[in-house]
Amino acid sequence: MKKALIIGGGFAGCAAAHQLELLGGYEVVLVERSSFLGAGNKTRWYGGHPYTFGPRHFLTTYEQTYEYLNSIVPLRLCPEHEFLTYVEKDNDFYAYPINHEDVMRMPDSKLIYDELENASINKEANVLSAKNLEEYWIASVGTTLFEKMINTYSKKMWKVSSCRELDTFSWSPKGVAISEGPKAAWTSAISGYPYDSNGYDAYFPFATKEAKVLFNTTATLIDIDKKSFSIDGDQHTFDVVINTIAPDVFMNFDHGPLRYIGRELKLIVFPSEFIFPENVYFLYYANNEDFTRLVEYKKFTHHKSNTTLIGMEIPAENGGFEYPMPLKSEQHKCLEYFNRMPKGCFSIGRAGSYLYGVDIDDCILQSMLLAENLRDDSQDHPVPGSQYRFPELN
Repeated sequence: MKKALIIGGGFAGCAAAHQLELLGGYEVVLVERSSFLGAGNKTRWYGGHPYTFGPRHFLTTYEQTYEYLNSIVPLRLCPEHEFLTYVEKDNDFYAYPINHEDVMRMPDSKLIYDELENASINKEANVLSAKNLEEYWIASVGTTLFEKMINTYSKKMWKVSSCRELDTFSWSPKGVAISEGPKAAWTSAISGYPYDSNGYDAYFPFATKEAKVLFNTTATLIDIDKKSFSIDGDQHTFDVVINTIAPDVFMNFDHGPLRYIGRELKLIVFPSEFIFPENVYFLYYANNEDFTRLVEYKKFTHHKSNTTLIGMEIPAENGGFEYPMPLKSEQHKCLEYFNRMPKGCFSIGRAGSYLYGVDIDDCILQSMLLAENLRDDSQDHPVPGSQYRFPELN
């Protein structure tokens, strides 16, 4: 039996444990610094309402990841899922992705359409040559829509003084075109959420049932080439190491700390069965409010109550590892960590990949690729996570 270490018991770590179980031939140890599995995907309860930190609805274009998870944790599809953005200047809510129906009712619609017409001239070349998020969006939709929908929100989201600081934007693909409709946020992806009131919670013990799970424990790297770690004061060596935590933390900050933006979550119960309009799950705020968005959890969970739970998310520069910073300088630094990892050492999941766009479905897909890689390492299998790694640095 080969020995495998998994660091972190969130979705990526648990999915990796299950894929190693299906692969066979591995004695798996999973270390989790908290007292539970699931990380932000674990269901909590407040005011009698279930919620996750996020929230974490399942959104994917990969049919195989949907079929896999749905076979373990049955998912309710929610294709009607919409979200709105509040623009204080107009004192109105608009759907996102930006659509012509909303643009036509904006008070400055004539100016916007003039800018759209101008932007259409050499648009593809201008979008491709954009050097930062501001240039990308202005080339896509013009200055007025950028200021109205994107600029202040993005500065607040990433705690930057200008969108010109954000020199990667592959995570922001929706600005290239304005949709005709419908207003549904997801028209080509599968959107779902578990039927069970405890959300994804059943998945985590199922996926790790053959692993030795150590709670309230950390694994401290001793020698990356030997895959040697200290766990509870004892030294252990492994054949395979799967990291799902921040690469800088995993590698003892050898190449310096990476930047992240965390989230502070405020929970509010309202004395009404619902607050948001029908089919609206999120409200985004593109102004100078401290918070970025509100979510009405019942839209996902279908929890029955005469009250409703609203979550308010506030960006926090020192609040955690929820969002890796989309900066080329940070991605270059992260590549130093990845390049230092030897064969048999993988870094997956949102934190492990150091990419904002990695979500539940990507964690599952990465774990499947990992199993392919290990199944026959004489073949040229894709390295888990490599397809996500910083396309704008290539």
